[in-house]
Amino acid sequence: MLALAGYPLDLDFVFLDPAVEACAAPLGDHLHADYGDQAMLARFCQACDLATYEFENVPAAVAEFVAERIALYPPPQALAAGQDRLGEKRLFDRLRIPVPRYLPVAAREALELAARNIGLPAVLKTRRMGYDGKGQALLRAEQDLDAAWQRLGGQTLLLEAFVPFERELSCLAARGRDGDMVFYPVVENVHRDGILRTSEPRRDDPLQAQAEDYTRRVAEHLDYVGVMAFEFFVAGGQLHANEIAPRVHNSGHWTIEGAETSQFENHLRAIAGLPLGSTALRGHCVMFNLIGAPPDNIAMARVPGLHIHHYGKTPKPQRKVGHATLTAETPEALAARRALIEPLIP
Repeated sequence: MLALAGYPLDLDFVFLDPAVEACAAPLGDHLHADYGDQAMLARFCQACDLATYEFENVPAAVAEFVAERIALYPPPQALAAGQDRLGEKRLFDRLRIPVPRYLPVAAREALELAARNIGLPAVLKTRRMGYDGKGQALLRAEQDLDAAWQRLGGQTLLLEAFVPFERELSCLAARGRDGDMVFYPVVENVHRDGILRTSEPRRDDPLQAQAEDYTRRVAEHLDYVGVMAFEFFVAGGQLHANEIAPRVHNSGHWTIEGAETSQFENHLRAIAGLPLGSTALRGHCVMFNLIGAPPDNIAMARVPGLHIHHYGKTPKPQRKVGHATLTAETPEALAARRALIEPLIP
């Protein structure tokens, strides 16, 4: 989707991806290699003027290797900040951004002490490599500790107080090389089984200014360039930081049809030193993730205002294989069309 947004800007692309069937491969030169393959990384750097990433589990050492040779945005320190949940929480603390209570956990006994200190329910998380609900365990009672430790123990962990949230919001922002920032309307997200299911931008949300303030604090601290997503829990009418994603984000895919400038185009504008585009809404919209297997294309295509994006991925349970964005000119029309599309999406 970055490449699709970049071709109208006269940009060409080289992709380094360890996947044999990389989704982006048809849109540029695909260098098939592990991230740690320095010979291939050097070849990648020779072929590019600048680089970016759209996956925060790229090893930090790889980002440093690339940044020593060509411009890399977002900068390596942003990637490092998004890779370690403990470091991320401490960053939020330093920037005076509210965050659920948390404690590092390095041993089974430490988990018991942390659970007593924080209280239950709480969420045990791996500090690294978790996404889409992976690497997490909800602890509702003491008897849940053993099973959670057996599943997640043996790696660095974090215990975090469970937030009885009213809503989940994300704030999407783009920051240019010159420090200019633009913000999209905050997005209300719905998850199921730890996987994002729907995202809907909210006009005039009362928490917009607060979300922008917290996102700006992080972006300026990290000297960020590109698009960043900041995920929040809303509890008691206030924002509580969950995590940042130093990249274009699933909760912003609606921007392709729903905003004047998509998050993908704004990311490319930011890293290439171009002026940032307008983030204004074009109308009303909601995005649905397609999980496991894509629904019936013909039935979906009959729904007015629906834009379908298939990623070319092999269907697997709990795997995101595409998304669909539903658009309309009015809230009433969107609701009517949504009633048509929701029965078609598992």
